[in-house]
Amino acid sequence: MSYAKTSAVLAVVALALVLIPGTARVGAQGQAEQFTPEFREVRRSYDEKHTPKIEAPDQVKRGQWFEVTVSIGAGGVHPSLAEHFVRYIALYKDSAEIARVYLHPVFSYPKAVFTIALDEGGTLRAIAEPTHSAGWESSKKITVTR
Repeated sequence: MSYAKTSAVLAVVALALVLIPGTARVGAQGQAEQFTPEFREVRRSYDEKHTPKIEAPDQVKRGQWFEVTVSIGAGGVHPSLAEHFVRYIALYKDSAEIARVYLHPVFSYPKAVFTIALDEGGTLRAIAEPTHSAGWESSKKITVTR
């Protein structure tokens, strides 16, 4: 195939990817697409090595900065090995993602400290995705006073 024909075919394929619904696109992804394809579910049950542990005050003042510590392994510590580690820890306030920390195998301890401020109360949610299972979630109610 000539260079001109190859270029034309590639242009048509690229245009199809942009215009045809359901095909690959570059841009923002929904939460389900962020997980490893084989592990799209989020587990909310307790597991001592995988459940995130959220440490934060029960009550804060509106707009005041405070720390939220999320460690993975509510009953122990999740391993950080080349073959099995926590890919990331994400912090949500209700359904809005506040922050996300990506972890490196071996060099990263499965813990993150976020400094945040809130305008209103709600539920803090932590989601962690290890390499060999679905994401794991835990939550903590937080009250905001004036």
